[in-house]
Amino acid sequence: MSKNFDIKILDELKEKDNVKKHFYIETWGCQMNEEDSEKLSGMLKRVGYTKTENKEDAGIILFNTCCVRENAENKVFGNLGSLKHLKKENPDLIIGICGCMMQQEGMADKILKKFPYVNIVFGTHNAYKFPEYLNRVKTEGVQIKEIFNKETDIVEGLPIDRESNVKAFVTIMYGCNNFCTYCIVPYVRGRERSRKPEDILNEVRELVAQGYKEITLLGQNVNSYGKGLEEEVDFAKLLRMINEIEGLERVRFMTSHPKDLTHDVIMAIKECDKLCEQIHLPVQSGSNSILKKMNRHYTKEYYLDLIKKIKEEIPGVTLTTDIIVGFPGETEEDFQETLELVKEVGYSSAFTFIYSRRNNTPADMMLNQVSEEDKHHRFNRLIAAVNERVIAQNKAEEGNILEVLVEGNSKNDAEKLTGRTRTGRLVNFTGENVNVGELVNVKITRAQNFSLIGEVIK
Repeated sequence: MSKNFDIKILDELKEKDNVKKHFYIETWGCQMNEEDSEKLSGMLKRVGYTKTENKEDAGIILFNTCCVRENAENKVFGNLGSLKHLKKENPDLIIGICGCMMQQEGMADKILKKFPYVNIVFGTHNAYKFPEYLNRVKTEGVQIKEIFNKETDIVEGLPIDRESNVKAFVTIMYGCNNFCTYCIVPYVRGRERSRKPEDILNEVRELVAQGYKEITLLGQNVNSYGKGLEEEVDFAKLLRMINEIEGLERVRFMTSHPKDLTHDVIMAIKECDKLCEQIHLPVQSGSNSILKKMNRHYTKEYYLDLIKKIKEEIPGVTLTTDIIVGFPGETEEDFQETLELVKEVGYSSAFTFIYSRRNNTPADMMLNQVSEEDKHHRFNRLIAAVNERVIAQNKAEEGNILEVLVEGNSKNDAEKLTGRTRTGRLVNFTGENVNVGELVNVKITRAQNFSLIGEVIK
């Protein structure tokens, strides 16, 4: 089910508090969290606040948290602790904390006990109620903690402040039903719920009307799209519908679960001109015994056969992945199988992680936890194996002419522009009379380890 956000709440709050003030948002975690922060920012801007990159200038500070890795949680505690002096200097400062970390049992109470100067604590399922919480803090002076334990209706129509004016995230579904034994996401994001296709299509059309050229469809498992909908629309059909939108140039998506990536989706990528030749397909491990312990529902052989089919149908496709090192019970032999798989597939990039124990997940209670020393040793070897292939692939692009979407100036060299190819490769390049948002042909003159250098060809 879905419902529309009541925008009047923001207008009423703006009338009560019409003095322009600054807010600061810090985000940890995945692209879903990034989009959640864009919505929080959109609500605050609608009320009349302006964004700042400096905590000292802010009247509102929000931390949008992640709980997938222990390191992310530690960063949150450290950052909250650093705000104590700001709150002392400015008692009117409003501090809020939200996101996946807050959905963990007992975490909100732990936060408020350790950092009593926090004003608002809320979770992933009720972020749309943030304006209400803000109003109550301002008018009643109360401290608010509200965490919904179960997923709610999908709320449409939230204002959103996009980080880019060229490419945008569009969430197509929420939650996850897979329950991998290492993962806490199903517990903090809830079960799978799909947005109505017309709501997604309308959002994409609106983005195109605003000048956006590229969208990335988001979901914990986009291949499961369609569950719970009245009409029969699966992910492949949705991709084809989006591909028909005039003015849109590129479409990407993440994340895909290997067990659910169908032949229909592969053919949609092959046949739809706006779908980029890039697939993010997390493998997590190359060992069947570890995959079984992870509850991934596929084997190494199934995964490699799927990769073979993708490469046969989509020439030039690039593949990216997620890999976990040091899962409980992982032996050196298991790790060697992962290295062999990495070499066979030839990923263009990989998100690599050292296994992090998460409370209330089955893997946390497994025997044979791998030592930190072995984890880090294997992690370094994995990075080297991935990078070797990334560098070789970049080198092979020298002399080629590639289509690049201009995203802006390079962060490392203000005299160069930057953008990505359809296959996701980062290119820094020179060119005259080139505008942000334009698609240009760039001749690759030099390959760096993790990016390409080139010049625009007219």
